[in-house]
Amino acid sequence: MIFNTPLFFAFFIVFLLFYGFVFLQRRPRVYLILVASLVFYGAWNYAFIPLLVGSAVVDYFLAQGIAAAPAGRRRKMLLGISIAVNLGILAVFKYADFAIGSVAELLRLLGYEPSLSSLELILPVGISFYTFQSMSYTIDVYRGDMQPRRGLVEFTAALAFFPQLVAGPILRARQILPQFHRLPLPTWINAKYGFLLITVGLMKKTVADLLAGPAASAFDAQGPVSLMESWTGVLAFAGQIYGDFSGYSDMAIGLALLLGFQIPLNFRLPYFALSPVDFWRRWHISLSSWLRDYLYIPLGGNRGGNRYRNIFITMLLGGLWHGAAWTFVAWGAFHGALIGATHKLSELRLFAPFVQSRSLWVRLFKWALTFYLILMGWVLFRAASLEGAWQMLVTLHSIGAALPSPPQGAALVLGLAMAALLAMHLVDYGVLEYGERLAQKPWGFWPALVTVQALCLMIGEPSSEFIYFQF
Repeated sequence: MIFNTPLFFAFFIVFLLFYGFVFLQRRPRVYLILVASLVFYGAWNYAFIPLLVGSAVVDYFLAQGIAAAPAGRRRKMLLGISIAVNLGILAVFKYADFAIGSVAELLRLLGYEPSLSSLELILPVGISFYTFQSMSYTIDVYRGDMQPRRGLVEFTAALAFFPQLVAGPILRARQILPQFHRLPLPTWINAKYGFLLITVGLMKKTVADLLAGPAASAFDAQGPVSLMESWTGVLAFAGQIYGDFSGYSDMAIGLALLLGFQIPLNFRLPYFALSPVDFWRRWHISLSSWLRDYLYIPLGGNRGGNRYRNIFITMLLGGLWHGAAWTFVAWGAFHGALIGATHKLSELRLFAPFVQSRSLWVRLFKWALTFYLILMGWVLFRAASLEGAWQMLVTLHSIGAALPSPPQGAALVLGLAMAALLAMHLVDYGVLEYGERLAQKPWGFWPALVTVQALCLMIGEPSSEFIYFQF
Protein backbone atom coordinates (compact mmCIF):
# COMPACT_ATOMS: atom_id res chain seq x y z
CA MET A 1 0.00 0.00 0.00
CA ILE A 2 1.57 3.29 -1.13
CA PHE A 3 0.99 6.64 0.59
CA ASN A 4 0.37 8.60 -2.61
CA THR A 5 -2.69 6.59 -3.69
CA PRO A 6 -6.44 6.95 -3.09
CA LEU A 7 -6.40 3.40 -1.67
CA PHE A 8 -4.14 4.42 1.20
CA PHE A 9 -6.16 7.55 1.91
CA ALA A 10 -9.30 5.42 2.08
CA PHE A 11 -7.52 2.98 4.40
CA PHE A 12 -6.34 5.80 6.67
CA ILE A 13 -9.74 7.47 6.85
CA VAL A 14 -11.38 4.18 7.84
CA PHE A 15 -8.65 3.64 10.42
CA LEU A 16 -9.20 7.14 11.87
CA LEU A 17 -12.93 6.47 12.18
CA PHE A 18 -12.28 3.35 14.24
CA TYR A 19 -9.47 5.03 16.16
CA GLY A 20 -11.78 7.87 17.14
CA PHE A 21 -14.23 5.45 18.75
CA VAL A 22 -11.56 4.11 21.13
CA PHE A 23 -9.73 7.38 21.91
CA LEU A 24 -10.24 7.06 25.66
CA GLN A 25 -9.36 3.38 25.91
CA ARG A 26 -5.66 2.67 25.78
CA ARG A 27 -5.53 -1.09 25.14
CA PRO A 28 -8.02 -1.10 22.23
CA ARG A 29 -5.98 1.67 20.61
CA VAL A 30 -2.81 -0.44 20.79
CA TYR A 31 -4.59 -3.44 19.29
CA LEU A 32 -6.13 -1.28 16.57
CA ILE A 33 -2.74 0.18 15.58
CA LEU A 34 -1.25 -3.32 15.46
CA VAL A 35 -4.06 -4.74 13.32
CA ALA A 36 -4.00 -1.73 10.97
CA SER A 37 -0.22 -1.99 10.65
CA LEU A 38 -0.38 -5.68 9.77
CA VAL A 39 -3.14 -5.02 7.24
CA PHE A 40 -1.06 -2.21 5.75
CA TYR A 41 2.00 -4.47 5.52
CA GLY A 42 0.01 -7.47 4.33
CA ALA A 43 -1.43 -5.45 1.45
CA TRP A 44 2.03 -5.68 -0.10
CA ASN A 45 2.62 -9.37 0.67
CA TYR A 46 0.83 -11.06 3.58
CA ALA A 47 3.30 -13.97 3.49
CA PHE A 48 5.93 -11.83 5.24
CA ILE A 49 3.77 -10.81 8.20
CA PRO A 50 5.12 -13.78 10.28
CA LEU A 51 8.67 -12.54 9.61
CA LEU A 52 7.84 -9.09 10.98
CA VAL A 53 5.95 -10.47 13.98
CA GLY A 54 8.65 -13.09 14.56
CA SER A 55 11.34 -10.41 14.76
CA ALA A 56 9.29 -8.60 17.39
CA VAL A 57 8.65 -11.74 19.46
CA VAL A 58 12.29 -12.86 19.42
CA ASP A 59 13.71 -9.48 20.45
CA TYR A 60 10.98 -8.87 23.04
CA PHE A 61 11.82 -12.05 24.97
CA LEU A 62 15.57 -11.73 24.45
CA ALA A 63 15.45 -8.22 25.95
CA GLN A 64 13.60 -9.62 28.96
CA GLY A 65 16.31 -12.26 29.32
CA ILE A 66 19.14 -9.72 28.96
CA ALA A 67 17.67 -7.53 31.69
CA ALA A 68 17.16 -10.49 34.04
CA ALA A 69 20.59 -12.08 33.47
CA PRO A 70 23.56 -11.10 35.64
CA ALA A 71 26.42 -9.25 34.01
CA GLY A 72 28.68 -11.58 32.10
CA ARG A 73 28.64 -14.24 29.43
CA ARG A 74 24.90 -14.95 29.44
CA ARG A 75 23.96 -11.34 28.72
CA LYS A 76 26.46 -11.21 25.87
CA MET A 77 25.17 -14.51 24.53
CA LEU A 78 21.55 -13.28 24.50
CA LEU A 79 22.56 -10.03 22.78
CA GLY A 80 24.59 -12.06 20.28
CA ILE A 81 21.51 -14.15 19.50
CA SER A 82 19.46 -10.99 18.86
CA ILE A 83 22.10 -9.53 16.54
CA ALA A 84 22.58 -12.88 14.78
CA VAL A 85 18.83 -13.31 14.22
CA ASN A 86 18.33 -9.80 12.86
CA LEU A 87 21.43 -9.76 10.68
CA GLY A 88 20.72 -13.37 9.67
CA ILE A 89 17.30 -12.36 8.35
CA LEU A 90 18.94 -9.58 6.34
CA ALA A 91 21.69 -11.91 5.13
CA VAL A 92 19.26 -14.53 3.82
CA PHE A 93 16.67 -12.29 2.19
CA LYS A 94 18.82 -9.38 1.07
CA TYR A 95 22.40 -10.54 0.57
CA ALA A 96 22.37 -14.28 -0.14
CA ASP A 97 21.95 -13.95 -3.91
CA PHE A 98 24.48 -11.12 -3.99
CA ALA A 99 27.04 -13.29 -2.16
CA ILE A 100 26.35 -16.30 -4.38
CA GLY A 101 26.68 -14.20 -7.52
CA SER A 102 29.89 -12.55 -6.31
CA VAL A 103 31.47 -15.90 -5.46
CA ALA A 104 30.45 -17.30 -8.84
CA GLU A 105 31.95 -14.30 -10.63
CA LEU A 106 35.20 -14.65 -8.68
CA LEU A 107 35.45 -18.33 -9.56
CA ARG A 108 34.92 -17.51 -13.24
CA LEU A 109 37.77 -15.00 -13.08
CA LEU A 110 39.94 -17.79 -11.68
CA GLY A 111 39.06 -20.05 -14.58
CA TYR A 112 36.33 -22.18 -13.01
CA GLU A 113 32.75 -22.63 -14.20
CA PRO A 114 30.71 -22.95 -11.00
CA SER A 115 27.16 -24.30 -11.00
CA LEU A 116 25.87 -22.06 -8.22
CA SER A 117 22.18 -21.25 -8.39
CA SER A 118 20.65 -18.20 -6.74
CA LEU A 119 17.91 -18.47 -4.14
CA GLU A 120 15.76 -15.86 -5.90
CA LEU A 121 14.03 -14.86 -2.69
CA ILE A 122 11.61 -11.94 -2.65
CA LEU A 123 12.99 -9.06 -0.58
CA PRO A 124 10.45 -8.20 2.13
CA VAL A 125 9.63 -4.50 1.92
CA GLY A 126 11.02 -2.45 4.81
CA ILE A 127 13.14 -5.31 6.18
CA SER A 128 16.26 -3.16 6.61
CA PHE A 129 14.30 -0.61 8.61
CA TYR A 130 12.45 -2.80 11.07
CA THR A 131 15.40 -5.14 11.72
CA PHE A 132 17.62 -2.17 12.65
CA GLN A 133 14.85 -0.76 14.81
CA SER A 134 14.27 -4.05 16.59
CA MET A 135 17.99 -4.69 17.05
CA SER A 136 18.51 -1.26 18.64
CA TYR A 137 16.05 -2.27 21.37
CA THR A 138 18.05 -5.25 22.63
CA ILE A 139 21.30 -3.29 22.35
CA ASP A 140 19.85 -0.43 24.42
CA VAL A 141 18.59 -2.87 27.06
CA TYR A 142 22.02 -4.55 27.16
CA ARG A 143 23.77 -1.19 27.56
CA GLY A 144 21.35 -0.14 30.30
CA ASP A 145 20.07 2.81 28.26
CA MET A 146 16.49 1.63 28.81
CA GLN A 147 14.52 -0.94 30.73
CA PRO A 148 12.71 -3.71 28.84
CA ARG A 149 9.05 -2.96 28.21
CA ARG A 150 6.27 -5.16 29.45
CA GLY A 151 3.64 -6.01 26.88
CA LEU A 152 4.36 -7.99 23.74
CA VAL A 153 1.43 -6.49 21.85
CA GLU A 154 2.61 -2.98 22.66
CA PHE A 155 6.16 -3.76 21.50
CA THR A 156 4.97 -5.43 18.28
CA ALA A 157 2.64 -2.52 17.51
CA ALA A 158 5.53 -0.07 17.97
CA LEU A 159 7.81 -2.07 15.68
CA ALA A 160 5.09 -2.47 13.03
CA PHE A 161 3.79 1.13 13.31
CA PHE A 162 2.54 1.62 9.76
CA PRO A 163 3.42 5.30 9.07
CA GLN A 164 7.16 4.54 9.19
CA LEU A 165 7.21 0.76 8.79
CA VAL A 166 8.45 0.31 5.24
CA ALA A 167 10.84 3.23 4.70
CA GLY A 168 11.58 4.82 8.04
CA PRO A 169 12.66 6.98 9.70
CA ILE A 170 14.44 4.29 11.73
CA LEU A 171 13.06 4.77 15.23
CA ARG A 172 14.98 3.92 18.37
CA ALA A 173 13.09 1.89 20.91
CA ARG A 174 13.51 4.66 23.48
CA GLN A 175 11.93 7.12 21.04
CA ILE A 176 8.76 5.19 20.24
CA LEU A 177 8.09 2.69 23.05
CA PRO A 178 7.42 5.31 25.77
CA GLN A 179 4.90 6.91 23.43
CA PHE A 180 3.12 3.60 22.93
CA HIS A 181 3.06 3.14 26.69
CA ARG A 182 1.25 6.43 27.32
CA LEU A 183 -0.47 6.70 23.88
CA PRO A 184 -0.75 10.51 23.68
CA LEU A 185 -3.88 11.97 22.13
CA PRO A 186 -3.37 14.24 19.10
CA THR A 187 -3.68 17.99 19.57
CA TRP A 188 -5.23 20.29 16.98
CA ILE A 189 -1.89 22.03 16.41
CA ASN A 190 -0.08 18.73 15.85
CA ALA A 191 -2.87 17.46 13.61
CA LYS A 192 -2.72 20.58 11.44
CA TYR A 193 1.08 20.47 11.32
CA GLY A 194 0.87 16.79 10.36
CA PHE A 195 -1.61 17.65 7.62
CA LEU A 196 0.82 20.26 6.30
CA LEU A 197 3.67 17.72 6.26
CA ILE A 198 1.53 15.17 4.42
CA THR A 199 0.79 17.79 1.76
CA VAL A 200 4.46 18.74 1.41
CA GLY A 201 5.40 15.07 1.19
CA LEU A 202 2.86 14.45 -1.55
CA MET A 203 4.15 17.45 -3.47
CA LYS A 204 7.74 16.23 -3.26
CA LYS A 205 6.78 12.70 -4.28
CA THR A 206 4.92 14.09 -7.31
CA VAL A 207 7.97 16.13 -8.35
CA ALA A 208 10.20 13.10 -7.77
CA ASP A 209 8.07 10.98 -10.10
CA LEU A 210 8.30 13.67 -12.79
CA LEU A 211 12.09 13.68 -12.46
CA ALA A 212 12.27 9.90 -12.76
CA GLY A 213 11.93 10.11 -16.57
CA PRO A 214 15.00 12.30 -17.27
CA ALA A 215 17.04 10.26 -14.75
CA ALA A 216 16.11 6.97 -16.41
CA SER A 217 16.80 8.39 -19.89
CA ALA A 218 20.41 9.07 -18.91
CA PHE A 219 21.17 6.09 -16.67
CA ASP A 220 19.23 3.42 -18.56
CA ALA A 221 20.14 4.50 -22.08
CA GLN A 222 21.26 1.69 -24.37
CA GLY A 223 23.78 3.86 -26.16
CA PRO A 224 25.96 6.91 -25.42
CA VAL A 225 24.32 10.08 -24.14
CA SER A 226 25.32 13.70 -24.57
CA LEU A 227 27.11 15.79 -21.97
CA MET A 228 23.97 17.79 -21.26
CA GLU A 229 21.81 14.65 -20.99
CA SER A 230 24.23 13.10 -18.51
CA TRP A 231 24.22 16.16 -16.25
CA THR A 232 20.45 16.41 -16.57
CA GLY A 233 20.13 12.77 -15.55
CA VAL A 234 22.38 13.15 -12.50
CA LEU A 235 20.63 16.33 -11.33
CA ALA A 236 17.23 14.75 -11.99
CA PHE A 237 18.14 11.69 -9.93
CA ALA A 238 19.46 13.90 -7.11
CA GLY A 239 16.05 15.59 -7.07
CA GLN A 240 14.17 12.32 -7.52
CA ILE A 241 15.77 10.49 -4.61
CA TYR A 242 15.51 13.52 -2.34
CA GLY A 243 11.89 14.25 -3.19
CA ASP A 244 10.96 10.58 -3.05
CA PHE A 245 12.63 9.68 0.24
CA SER A 246 12.17 12.93 2.14
CA GLY A 247 8.60 13.04 0.82
CA TYR A 248 7.94 9.63 2.37
CA SER A 249 9.53 10.77 5.64
CA ASP A 250 7.40 13.92 5.69
CA MET A 251 4.24 11.89 5.18
CA ALA A 252 5.28 9.36 7.82
CA ILE A 253 5.91 12.12 10.37
CA GLY A 254 2.66 13.84 9.40
CA LEU A 255 0.57 10.67 9.67
CA ALA A 256 2.09 9.94 13.07
CA LEU A 257 1.27 13.47 14.27
CA LEU A 258 -2.36 12.93 13.30
CA LEU A 259 -2.35 10.03 15.76
CA GLY A 260 -0.50 11.94 18.49
CA PHE A 261 2.96 10.39 17.94
CA GLN A 262 6.20 12.33 17.51
CA ILE A 263 8.70 10.98 14.95
CA PRO A 264 12.10 12.71 14.64
CA LEU A 265 13.06 14.69 11.57
CA ASN A 266 14.91 12.64 8.95
CA PHE A 267 16.12 15.36 6.54
CA ARG A 268 17.37 18.89 7.08
CA LEU A 269 18.14 20.59 3.75
CA PRO A 270 20.90 18.12 2.78
CA TYR A 271 21.85 19.77 -0.50
CA PHE A 272 22.73 22.96 1.39
CA ALA A 273 25.52 21.07 3.19
CA LEU A 274 28.97 22.67 3.30
CA SER A 275 30.95 19.43 3.64
CA PRO A 276 30.45 15.66 3.30
CA VAL A 277 30.32 15.45 7.11
CA ASP A 278 27.63 18.13 7.14
CA PHE A 279 25.70 16.26 4.44
CA TRP A 280 25.41 13.14 6.62
CA ARG A 281 24.14 15.28 9.49
CA ARG A 282 21.31 16.36 7.19
CA TRP A 283 20.59 13.30 5.01
CA HIS A 284 18.73 10.23 6.34
CA ILE A 285 19.48 11.42 9.86
CA SER A 286 17.95 8.35 11.50
CA LEU A 287 20.32 6.00 9.63
CA SER A 288 23.47 8.10 10.01
CA SER A 289 22.87 8.50 13.76
CA TRP A 290 22.08 4.76 14.07
CA LEU A 291 25.35 3.86 12.34
CA ARG A 292 27.22 6.29 14.57
CA ASP A 293 25.78 4.99 17.84
CA TYR A 294 25.60 1.26 17.09
CA LEU A 295 28.55 0.74 14.74
CA TYR A 296 31.05 3.61 14.64
CA ILE A 297 31.31 4.15 18.41
CA PRO A 298 31.49 0.41 19.25
CA LEU A 299 34.29 0.09 16.67
CA GLY A 300 36.22 2.65 18.68
CA GLY A 301 34.93 5.93 17.29
CA ASN A 302 37.46 8.72 17.51
CA ARG A 303 39.57 6.94 20.12
CA GLY A 304 43.06 5.75 19.32
CA GLY A 305 44.58 5.79 15.88
CA ASN A 306 41.81 3.92 14.08
CA ARG A 307 39.44 6.82 13.52
CA TYR A 308 39.68 6.78 9.74
CA ARG A 309 39.41 3.01 9.59
CA ASN A 310 36.25 3.18 11.71
CA ILE A 311 34.75 5.88 9.49
CA PHE A 312 35.50 3.89 6.36
CA ILE A 313 34.05 0.62 7.73
CA THR A 314 30.93 2.40 8.97
CA MET A 315 30.22 4.07 5.64
CA LEU A 316 31.11 0.94 3.69
CA LEU A 317 28.53 -1.05 5.65
CA GLY A 318 26.13 1.87 5.39
CA GLY A 319 26.41 1.63 1.61
CA LEU A 320 25.83 -2.10 1.73
CA TRP A 321 22.75 -1.53 3.93
CA HIS A 322 21.19 0.27 0.99
CA GLY A 323 21.39 -2.62 -1.41
CA ALA A 324 23.07 -5.87 -2.37
CA ALA A 325 25.25 -4.62 -5.22
CA TRP A 326 28.83 -3.51 -5.69
CA THR A 327 27.62 -0.08 -6.74
CA PHE A 328 26.25 0.48 -3.22
CA VAL A 329 29.49 -0.79 -1.70
CA ALA A 330 31.42 1.66 -3.89
CA TRP A 331 29.00 4.47 -2.93
CA GLY A 332 29.57 3.76 0.77
CA ALA A 333 33.34 3.56 0.28
CA PHE A 334 33.27 6.84 -1.65
CA HIS A 335 31.48 8.64 1.16
CA GLY A 336 33.72 7.00 3.75
CA ALA A 337 36.76 8.35 1.90
CA LEU A 338 35.16 11.82 1.63
CA ILE A 339 34.33 11.99 5.34
CA GLY A 340 37.80 10.76 6.29
CA ALA A 341 39.44 13.31 3.97
CA THR A 342 37.24 16.09 5.39
CA HIS A 343 38.31 15.29 8.95
CA LYS A 344 41.96 15.01 7.92
CA LEU A 345 41.95 18.37 6.13
CA SER A 346 40.30 20.06 9.10
CA GLU A 347 43.19 18.86 11.29
CA LEU A 348 45.89 20.30 9.02
CA ARG A 349 47.13 23.72 10.06
CA LEU A 350 47.35 24.82 6.43
CA PHE A 351 43.62 24.31 5.84
CA ALA A 352 42.36 25.42 9.27
CA PRO A 353 41.65 29.06 8.24
CA PHE A 354 39.73 27.85 5.18
CA VAL A 355 37.67 25.34 7.16
CA GLN A 356 36.81 27.86 9.87
CA SER A 357 36.19 30.81 7.53
CA ARG A 358 32.74 32.43 7.61
CA SER A 359 33.32 34.31 4.35
CA LEU A 360 30.40 34.13 1.94
CA TRP A 361 32.68 33.25 -0.99
CA VAL A 362 34.41 30.50 0.94
CA ARG A 363 31.05 29.08 2.03
CA LEU A 364 29.80 29.17 -1.57
CA PHE A 365 32.92 27.32 -2.72
CA LYS A 366 32.51 24.68 -0.01
CA TRP A 367 28.83 24.27 -0.92
CA ALA A 368 29.59 23.92 -4.65
CA LEU A 369 32.37 21.39 -4.05
CA THR A 370 30.22 19.38 -1.62
CA PHE A 371 27.25 19.36 -3.97
CA TYR A 372 29.45 18.24 -6.86
CA LEU A 373 30.86 15.35 -4.78
CA ILE A 374 27.37 14.31 -3.68
CA LEU A 375 26.25 14.22 -7.32
CA MET A 376 29.22 12.02 -8.23
CA GLY A 377 28.21 9.71 -5.43
CA TRP A 378 24.66 9.50 -6.80
CA VAL A 379 26.13 8.20 -10.06
CA LEU A 380 27.43 5.16 -8.15
CA PHE A 381 24.13 4.81 -6.31
CA ARG A 382 21.92 4.93 -9.42
CA ALA A 383 24.02 3.09 -12.01
CA ALA A 384 23.13 -0.52 -12.75
CA SER A 385 26.78 -1.61 -12.59
CA LEU A 386 30.23 -0.29 -11.79
CA GLU A 387 30.98 -0.25 -15.51
CA GLY A 388 27.90 1.84 -16.16
CA ALA A 389 28.85 4.21 -13.32
CA TRP A 390 32.33 4.67 -14.76
CA GLN A 391 30.94 5.38 -18.22
CA MET A 392 28.57 7.98 -16.79
CA LEU A 393 31.39 9.64 -14.82
CA VAL A 394 33.52 9.78 -17.97
CA THR A 395 30.67 11.33 -19.94
CA LEU A 396 30.01 13.93 -17.21
CA HIS A 397 33.58 15.17 -17.55
CA SER A 398 34.02 14.77 -21.33
CA ILE A 399 34.02 18.44 -22.24
CA GLY A 400 35.05 18.82 -25.86
CA ALA A 401 34.94 15.08 -26.54
CA ALA A 402 33.01 13.61 -29.45
CA LEU A 403 29.62 12.92 -27.86
CA PRO A 404 26.11 12.83 -29.30
CA SER A 405 24.37 16.19 -29.62
CA PRO A 406 21.72 16.84 -26.97
CA PRO A 407 18.14 16.40 -28.17
CA GLN A 408 15.90 19.41 -28.69
CA GLY A 409 14.64 20.77 -25.40
CA ALA A 410 17.48 19.24 -23.36
CA ALA A 411 18.47 22.63 -21.95
CA LEU A 412 14.90 23.19 -20.78
CA VAL A 413 14.81 19.81 -19.01
CA LEU A 414 18.16 20.57 -17.36
CA GLY A 415 16.83 23.90 -16.13
CA LEU A 416 13.63 22.30 -14.82
CA ALA A 417 15.61 19.65 -12.93
CA MET A 418 17.72 22.35 -11.25
CA ALA A 419 14.62 24.41 -10.48
CA ALA A 420 12.87 21.37 -8.96
CA LEU A 421 15.87 20.72 -6.69
CA LEU A 422 15.88 24.31 -5.48
CA ALA A 423 12.09 24.50 -5.10
CA MET A 424 11.93 21.40 -2.90
CA HIS A 425 14.63 22.80 -0.62
CA LEU A 426 12.89 26.18 -0.41
CA VAL A 427 9.62 24.44 0.52
CA ASP A 428 11.46 22.44 3.17
CA TYR A 429 13.10 25.58 4.50
CA GLY A 430 9.68 27.21 4.78
CA VAL A 431 8.28 24.23 6.67
CA LEU A 432 11.29 24.07 9.02
CA GLU A 433 11.20 27.79 9.77
CA TYR A 434 7.48 28.59 9.62
CA GLY A 435 5.67 25.25 9.85
CA GLU A 436 4.50 25.72 13.43
CA ARG A 437 3.19 29.21 12.60
CA LEU A 438 1.29 27.82 9.61
CA ALA A 439 -0.18 25.13 11.85
CA GLN A 440 -1.72 27.86 14.00
CA LYS A 441 -3.58 29.47 11.12
CA PRO A 442 -7.40 29.31 11.11
CA TRP A 443 -9.05 26.33 9.45
CA GLY A 444 -9.88 28.46 6.40
CA PHE A 445 -6.25 27.98 5.32
CA TRP A 446 -6.53 24.20 5.06
CA PRO A 447 -8.90 23.71 2.09
CA ALA A 448 -6.00 24.95 -0.05
CA LEU A 449 -3.90 22.04 1.20
CA VAL A 450 -6.70 19.59 0.43
CA THR A 451 -6.75 20.96 -3.12
CA VAL A 452 -2.97 20.50 -3.41
CA GLN A 453 -3.26 16.92 -2.16
CA ALA A 454 -6.01 16.14 -4.68
CA LEU A 455 -3.91 17.59 -7.52
CA CYS A 456 -0.88 15.55 -6.45
CA LEU A 457 -2.94 12.36 -6.42
CA MET A 458 -4.23 13.14 -9.92
CA ILE A 459 -0.88 14.21 -11.39
CA GLY A 460 1.27 11.62 -9.66
CA GLU A 461 2.01 8.11 -10.81
CA PRO A 462 0.15 5.79 -8.40
CA SER A 463 2.12 2.73 -9.49
CA SER A 464 5.43 4.42 -8.63
CA GLU A 465 6.69 2.91 -5.38
CA PHE A 466 8.99 4.87 -3.13
CA ILE A 467 12.64 4.23 -3.96
CA TYR A 468 13.56 3.14 -0.44
CA PHE A 469 10.94 0.37 -0.46
CA GLN A 470 13.63 -1.76 -2.15
CA PHE A 471 16.03 -1.26 0.76
